[in-house]
Amino acid sequence: MIDCDSIIDKYYGKSSRLRTILTVHSRLVADKALACARARGLDVDLTFVEEAALLHDIGIFLCDAPDICCTGTLPYICHGVEGRRLLEAEGLPRHALVCERHTGSGLTVDDIVRQGLPLPHRDMTPQTLEEKLVCYADKFYSKSGDIRAEKSFDRVVKSIARHGEEAEARFMNLHQQVGII
Repeated sequence: MIDCDSIIDKYYGKSSRLRTILTVHSRLVADKALACARARGLDVDLTFVEEAALLHDIGIFLCDAPDICCTGTLPYICHGVEGRRLLEAEGLPRHALVCERHTGSGLTVDDIVRQGLPLPHRDMTPQTLEEKLVCYADKFYSKSGDIRAEKSFDRVVKSIARHGEEAEARFMNLHQQVGII
């Protein structure tokens, strides 16, 4: 198992509010992803799922999101791509892909182009079961407000549906493959 805390230490102060937001959120996502995998009896690498969930938002500090104490300069949508860059530099290419592929219900090239997102034009939808587990579990927890409260399934679906029918269909597909209620 990799030492996720030491990686987080490189980018986040030991006692910053942002680190607390990141680590609480990521632990909840990891626990939900692991619970889904176990409840479904999925043949996945549980250690990798936990590590990837703990690191999936590593790039948020580079983004401008003051409501969650992020004081970077990039648009928040870039946190996954930036997380990929950071984790690739750490020699963790599989973990890096989870960072890039967890946003929303995943982003297609068409989504990126149609919405004019400041992202590379490549498929950023979760491909492996491990990626799907983290992407799915992430939707149930926010990094603002009561960060420990789990969102209801209906609230998650409503939130995803704001991004269009295709995003909602991708989320429902994730739910069918890896989700539990």
